[in-house]
Amino acid sequence: MAIGLVRFRLHFPGAGSLKSKRKILLSLKDRIRNRFNVSVAELEDNDLWQKCTLGVAIIANDRNFANSVLSKIIDLVNSRPEMVVTNIDMEWF
Repeated sequence: MAIGLVRFRLHFPGAGSLKSKRKILLSLKDRIRNRFNVSVAELEDNDLWQKCTLGVAIIANDRNFANSVLSKIIDLVNSRPEMVVTNIDMEWF
């Protein structure tokens, strides 16, 4: 069994309010959940309107499969023009 976790530090340069940040995040979290069937949560900076830490977790039988899914999620997050990824951390358990 493999448990993988990716932590994204995100910056939202165009967000003018907490509401606009949450709208972008909700769209991203829903897309990740629906497309990859993983757990997604905002971990830190909930009250800041231009920053957040987003966590994505997967549990799978095969580490190669889990790594492939997490790599696709990283590509998806990096491709979003409304946010800037400032840091990515990946951990395995």
